[in-house]
Amino acid sequence: MKLHCEVEVVSRHLPALGLRNRGKGTRAVLSLCQQTPRSHPLPACLLISTLKDKRGTRYELKENIEQLFTKFVDEGKATVRLKEPPVDICLSKANSSSLKGFLSAVRLVHRGCDVDAPLSTLTPVKTSEFEKFKTKMVITSKKDYPLSKNFPYSLEHLQTSYCGLVRVDMRMLCLKNLRKLDLSHNHIKKLPATIGDLIYLQELNLNDNHLESFSVTLCHSTLQKSLRRLDLSKNKIKALPVQFCQLRELTDIKLDDNELIRLPFKIGQLTNLRFLSAARNKLPFLPSEFKNLSLEYLDLFGNRFEQPEALPVIMLQMPLTLLEYSAQTVLNNRIPYGSHIIPFHLCEDLDTAKTCVCGRFCLSSFIQGTTTMNLHSVAHTVVLVDNMGSTEVPVISYFCSLGCYVNSSDMLK
Repeated sequence: MKLHCEVEVVSRHLPALGLRNRGKGTRAVLSLCQQTPRSHPLPACLLISTLKDKRGTRYELKENIEQLFTKFVDEGKATVRLKEPPVDICLSKANSSSLKGFLSAVRLVHRGCDVDAPLSTLTPVKTSEFEKFKTKMVITSKKDYPLSKNFPYSLEHLQTSYCGLVRVDMRMLCLKNLRKLDLSHNHIKKLPATIGDLIYLQELNLNDNHLESFSVTLCHSTLQKSLRRLDLSKNKIKALPVQFCQLRELTDIKLDDNELIRLPFKIGQLTNLRFLSAARNKLPFLPSEFKNLSLEYLDLFGNRFEQPEALPVIMLQMPLTLLEYSAQTVLNNRIPYGSHIIPFHLCEDLDTAKTCVCGRFCLSSFIQGTTTMNLHSVAHTVVLVDNMGSTEVPVISYFCSLGCYVNSSDMLK
């Protein structure tokens, strides 16, 4: 019985000696082995073999496990604490299902019980065993796409382009160590919510597919903490959800050649964003929070930017509705909310609330005005927005009251 993963063996004596472990795992093959002499079989043991030490290091298991740490087993991590020698065997980057099965067998050996699975022999591990630790795979044609076998579980970078995929292969979503996923140049129409379970995913390339939307579920997933680069160019997306701006670790976004009619109006919350490209869409204006961005590169060429409206759109309500008053109170006082506290549709109302230039919020009682902005005020490098060499674009601004509108009237001239 074998397990492929990264292993770090940490002596618990090191801190007492003022020393520290190096904090990095090594590719290894773990085997549950049993040596069978002529007289009677010995208890199974744990053999840890590496590329430098194929014969491996042997550890007794029977009544020798002090504790098993399995809190992060679904992430392919676990720690086996032995009594003698006093070491912690730290496992990482393992296939979660294989790891669970291996740990179950380890428990049985510790208790002196029989293991149903066949045990290995105490023989050196072959070099070919370490070839299974593949971290990158690039597939650029249908004929090379694996149909009958799984992807190596240790993959960190997977590219499957020009493979004619109409949906995301669910086998990819079992690759818990994946950091870069390139599904460009396929025919994918919808993304499964389980992409959000790839907790280490930093780059997602969906260029040249048939996507029409980006799921709100993905915006609420673990991608909020991991995703850095996103390429949605050459799709059929008309709008991104407001919740898209919760992906606050994003540094690069490509949205070229879609059908976008607006950008998320809370885009200013993407404080880490440095590269934004949304050329050749159908944007008539930019949201007011666009002014809060600080970009290195910006490309909005080929959009349908309109001339600013001369007159404002007045939607003020007097007196305020109970919903409006309550929403303003929650948002202006930063009161936490969620679907576990209030109905989901009210959460959506709060998520889509508009921000006045004064910083306060408004739901459906506001004044809407249009002004222009030079893109050089938010980006170091700017691609011209049209063939006339312009970098001026219209921006929609919102005002929570007539007083705010009057005080900001110079801005709208």
